[in-house]
Amino acid sequence: MILIYTHKVTPRVRYIFKHIFTRILMIPVDFTSKVEEFVAHNGPKLTYTRTPLSNEFFVKSNDLLFEQGVNDMDIVIQKWDEVPCFFKTGPKSSIPYDIFAASFYLISRYEEYLPHVKDKHGRYTAEQSLAYKYKFLEKPVVDIWAFKLLEALKEKFPDYEYKNRSFNFISTIDIDNAFAYKHKSLVRSVGGFFKDLVNFRLINVWNRFAVTFNIKKDPFDTFGKILSIKKEKDIKTIFFFLIGDYTTFDTNVSASKTKYRLLIKEMVDYAKVGLHPSYFTLNNPELLKKEKIRLEHIINMPVQRSRQHFLRFRLPETYQHLIDLEVEEDYSMGYASNVGFRASTCTPFYFYDLDFEIQTPLKVFPFALMDTTLNDYMKLTPKQSLGRIRDLKNEVKAVNGTFITLFHNESLSDYDRWKGWKRLYDSMIKISMV
Repeated sequence: MILIYTHKVTPRVRYIFKHIFTRILMIPVDFTSKVEEFVAHNGPKLTYTRTPLSNEFFVKSNDLLFEQGVNDMDIVIQKWDEVPCFFKTGPKSSIPYDIFAASFYLISRYEEYLPHVKDKHGRYTAEQSLAYKYKFLEKPVVDIWAFKLLEALKEKFPDYEYKNRSFNFISTIDIDNAFAYKHKSLVRSVGGFFKDLVNFRLINVWNRFAVTFNIKKDPFDTFGKILSIKKEKDIKTIFFFLIGDYTTFDTNVSASKTKYRLLIKEMVDYAKVGLHPSYFTLNNPELLKKEKIRLEHIINMPVQRSRQHFLRFRLPETYQHLIDLEVEEDYSMGYASNVGFRASTCTPFYFYDLDFEIQTPLKVFPFALMDTTLNDYMKLTPKQSLGRIRDLKNEVKAVNGTFITLFHNESLSDYDRWKGWKRLYDSMIKISMV
């Protein structure tokens, strides 16, 4: 155990020190603001305050962890060796930057509380983030800083027994459209048929006909393949099902369809299942509650995990709504337009609510990449995408973090805009298991 002395033990101090020491470095910590208690402690100890007490391990503190609320900040990015960092400390400090305040700024998503311009879907954009502007979006810098801190701690306390965490991989699958043609309403099926016909999409006309009359399998029905890969490679896999009512942005099969409900029930037998709240739940907590209850009735168990459709979430409101509904885990932390680490960490963390200045029970699982980001936004080929996936995975592996990917059942279909992408998922799994 490492004892931390600070002039004031605030909720922010407890929160970020526990994330860095306990979750990333596997080192238990305790806190004190009493000098005599700190001096009497015989084990490893660290002071986090404005001036050192004597010659102990000292990190000069930035004011951020002792403030409340959100203020506009002037942040200067510099380099710690080759790693971008900020909140410079000074010559007496054992490390050159206050990584605790910097990590809190990034993980709490402090910048998303500041005034910003939203995109057409009401989302905070990657381009406005510090990580994007200073080109460290594709690096889990919080974890990298933690490991650089660990090197300094080992020099100061060589006899302490340090533990190592292990690399973890989670494959998550969003079900925006369980089926391309099957089990849609008559109006949607007929409308789709004529739309394809008018636009001379004759291949789609044939596929629609063949699937409807059971001549061919529905192209989006890739669940068997995903489950067989999960079983063969022993991968933790989570399916997020969209079960909202039909809208322009929510075009899945109706949750009232028996076949769709049976599919969800079947997935529960083989993998974890979560809610994919529909597009308009962003501004409608009652709709979110309705959809959660709907999924619970299908799977006959409480819904514990969630990921917002279109990655539409707003801090802190969306997370407050999930907490009110007793959802325990959220997987929305990432950008639609860019791969990388939105919260600059590849370690799951508890959401810190800056409105109430408390650590909440909602655990956030940040993902590193999404298939539609690679294909639709970045316009990469499957081969180019695999290279980016490998780079991101290597970044996570270097700090023994949790590598989380987001794919859709559609992207394994080899159909329409996903032509040639079928093998990418399999290839990604192989490199993620090495």
